Amino acid sequence: MSTHKRVIDSHLHVWASKQEAETSFPYAEGQEPPEAMGSIASVSALLQRMDYSGVAGALIVQPINHKFDHSYVIQSIKDHPTRFKGMLLHDPSLSEADAIARVEDLSLKGFVGVRFNPYLWPKTESGGWESMANGAGLAVYKRCGELNMPVGIMCFQGLHLHFNDILALLESSPKTKVILDHFAFTSFTEEGSAAFQQLLQLAQHTQVYVKISALFRLQTSSYDTIKSERLEPLLESFGPHRLMFGSDFPYVMETEEQYQGTVQIVENWLKNREESSCDQVMSGTAEKLFGSWAC
Repeated sequence: MSTHKRVIDSHLHVWASKQEAETSFPYAEGQEPPEAMGSIASVSALLQRMDYSGVAGALIVQPINHKFDHSYVIQSIKDHPTRFKGMLLHDPSLSEADAIARVEDLSLKGFVGVRFNPYLWPKTESGGWESMANGAGLAVYKRCGELNMPVGIMCFQGLHLHFNDILALLESSPKTKVILDHFAFTSFTEEGSAAFQQLLQLAQHTQVYVKISALFRLQTSSYDTIKSERLEPLLESFGPHRLMFGSDFPYVMETEEQYQGTVQIVENWLKNREESSCDQVMSGTAEKLFGSWAC
């Protein structure tokens, strides 16, 4: 059980069970979840974990398993409006008009942010991906600034691959808030450590936020190392008001700490700091960006 007065989980996923997928909420082609995770990513399983761990509310990030079909997350928010908000997944294949229309429509159904997955953009001849800062992507990014909907960017293969693209987005619409998932995937490799310096450079842009989430994705078993070499420099550069806790459920269930333990690890990292710092990271930043959870 969390010892903190309020916890908001800013990053997790849910998807339909195999039975639900067969009857109501189909998986996207080729995106069926691993067999071991088929029964642990449901809304009911999540709520059980949240209640046991003292987590008041959560932001559901649209899972790749359902790709651009948001109906399962829509239903989850509808069934539990005080516990959940959503972050939709941008479809780079849409026209500017259709992409903006989708954002506007889902903003009326409990979605409060937009996720950019750069690997869904078309590949280039050089082996990279087309820029997120052009065409419909840029139009959606700017519209998000007008709607006060943050854009989350998943740099799964490394921040360095998308750093210039992110700079272009930041310059194109300074009022659009950007959130980098999972420490911006700055793992404890030579490449990841260099990318972490790029992440610290982004602190000068006051519209950039970072999720203290998915600790297991940093490729180290030492949580003390994560605290000293990732969290503390981020606190110094960004401040607690631009950092937010996230679990990355259900993937975190494959770790030894699972859900409750992950909440406690981050709380323990912050317990010797001012209470306001812990408040910000564990709930305040998320509620500043996405609105208060009425739970």
